Amino acid sequence: MIADENYALLASPAEAAQEAEAELREKYSFVPLEEADRVIALGGDGFMLQTLHHMLEVNRICPVFGMNRGTVGFLMNEWRPDGLRERLNRAKSFDVTPIRMDATTVEGEVISSPAINEVSLLRETRQTAKLEVSAGGNVVIEELFCDGVLVATPAGSTAYNLSANGPILPLDSQMLALTPISPFRPRRWGGAILPDQTRIGFRVLEPVKRPVSAVADQREVRDVATVEVCLDTSLTLTLMFDPEHALDERIAMEQFMV
Repeated sequence: MIADENYALLASPAEAAQEAEAELREKYSFVPLEEADRVIALGGDGFMLQTLHHMLEVNRICPVFGMNRGTVGFLMNEWRPDGLRERLNRAKSFDVTPIRMDATTVEGEVISSPAINEVSLLRETRQTAKLEVSAGGNVVIEELFCDGVLVATPAGSTAYNLSANGPILPLDSQMLALTPISPFRPRRWGGAILPDQTRIGFRVLEPVKRPVSAVADQREVRDVATVEVCLDTSLTLTLMFDPEHALDERIAMEQFMV
């Protein structure tokens, strides 16, 4: 057994992750997720998000130590099968609070889902999305014409948010990034940084002519009429990192990448 705790091992279907899983199972003993105190996840950032969401779904929330057997691996540690006991004992833990999406469809169905990285609203057709944006109960943009808009957490600010020219948020900033995706009007609006206690709302204008979907990390809800996003303080997720590759330092260093 690794250290003095019970560890579960989860791996993505990718060939590299499956080979890594087989190698670790030869070296160490693991338990099912429902018996685990910690989780080791093998894959990329997408699989890390899947793992965290699965843990929320089955109500088994415990710290996760990821090792990169995927592509980018920003949320993962370096893959090394040896010395795992020592690495886990030295690992630094970082708590991540997800945001929650409450989406109401044009048919009146209400769907809620947590998001660790971001909640995105995206146009479904060639028609530009037309959105009303509110923050803290006040309408801040009456008409936003765009391909979409997103709300990102600090942990997710270096992902889709950064690709959309959004700001990088330090992990302890207690802020959310509100970032437009290819805005057409107002042309010069580049987004906003808001306190994470701010409730952010979107109302889809002309939802039939200009249909919009909402995505919480990897869960999509199509044909939404309204979407509200807020910090979900009832949930706390913990990621573990090697001290030399800690998440807060990675996020900070992304500001200097060229």
